[in-house]
Amino acid sequence: MSAVPGAQKSRRGSRVKLGGSVLAVVLLENGRQLRARLNQLSVNGGLVSLEHPLDEGIKVTVLFHIGSTSFRCPGQMLFPMWATQGCLQPFRFVE
Repeated sequence: MSAVPGAQKSRRGSRVKLGGSVLAVVLLENGRQLRARLNQLSVNGGLVSLEHPLDEGIKVTVLFHIGSTSFRCPGQMLFPMWATQGCLQPFRFVE
């Protein structure tokens, strides 16, 4: 099939695979803190490895360090995917 003339493709943000080498902390609204590994990062969000999945749609704050820079980003958890150990759960930045 031909593409529709004038239709624009939605462009996804570039992703960087981190291989789980970046440690992160996921802060829940109730004050609970969860350790995670950041596997992928983009301008729209990322993918964290967690021991247990979080509910889809909950608001969190993701803290992580890359190089000498610290990031504290408000986000929202998306639908989790089961992995060999624990789960991989995407999140999107809300600000």
